[in-house]
Amino acid sequence: MKHLGVLTSGGDAPGMNAAIRAVTREAMARGVRVTGISHGYAGVLAWKAVELTARTVGGIIHHGGTILGSARSQRFSLDAGLEEAVRNLSAHEIEGLVVIGGNGSQTGAACLSGKGYPVVGVASTIDNDLCGTEIAIGVDTALNAAMEAIDRLRVTASSHRKVSLVEVMGRNCGYLALMAGLAGGAETVVIPEVKVDPADVMARLKDAFERGKEYAIAVVAEGAEYNGIKLEKYLQNLTHKVGLEVRLTTLGHIQRGGTPGAFDRILGSELGSHAAGRLIEGECGILVGWTAGKVSTVPLSEVAGRTKIPDVKVLELIHRLAQ
Repeated sequence: MKHLGVLTSGGDAPGMNAAIRAVTREAMARGVRVTGISHGYAGVLAWKAVELTARTVGGIIHHGGTILGSARSQRFSLDAGLEEAVRNLSAHEIEGLVVIGGNGSQTGAACLSGKGYPVVGVASTIDNDLCGTEIAIGVDTALNAAMEAIDRLRVTASSHRKVSLVEVMGRNCGYLALMAGLAGGAETVVIPEVKVDPADVMARLKDAFERGKEYAIAVVAEGAEYNGIKLEKYLQNLTHKVGLEVRLTTLGHIQRGGTPGAFDRILGSELGSHAAGRLIEGECGILVGWTAGKVSTVPLSEVAGRTKIPDVKVLELIHRLAQ
């Protein structure tokens, strides 16, 4: 192989730039050219690309987001779009592609692979809902951002004897909410995977004050049936009955836009380097992830269209520790 491409797709994640840097420099160390494709699969179809060199990826390892940009493309999901993508890549003499992204991105990578085009995926999504890897690029930084926010909110909540609702990202996966709740010492966590009665949430928060606490914290996943806004409204309706003041904080994209921590820089570097090496050596149709403390690979066909479910037993642990 003499020439490979790399793109980032779907939601940005802290550590993507570390992966881009690693793909580029690993390929260059093996004498292979690298083209960065801008704005994900949309950039493949519209052909927006830039030559990557050791210098163009210099000084990016500590930056959040992605220097290549990211976008979603409905046209790419169609058979005609896939065929056009293969033609464009081949026309620019790109012999293989590294796709850095989450569920939708790797489903697209599997579709390209199904067309016979050499692709290797790199697991990257703050939601941590991607099958085939225990953790993905961006998860650790996003989780630490949520934990820091909870720590800050605890201070002001305890000063005013308030209930603090914290809504975190994660789409339809409750992983971030569960782990942020565990790390942040929350009274309870509301996630999409477990049906919840808002009256039970209220009871747990009320019980915290009755046990002598000066505050109470509930972490809510954005994809839950009772998301932050709905749960706040429900609890506000009962405030006059139990005398608790409730405040909602929605973290939103604050979690995605931060400077990557050490773990995500290391993970991006390891996965990116491994992906480039496997592709150059002729292995393709795989997702490069992290399992049991080391780099792992699984076929893209086993990842496409699937969603990983977090361990909901963590919720029981959160409730046991909320004494």
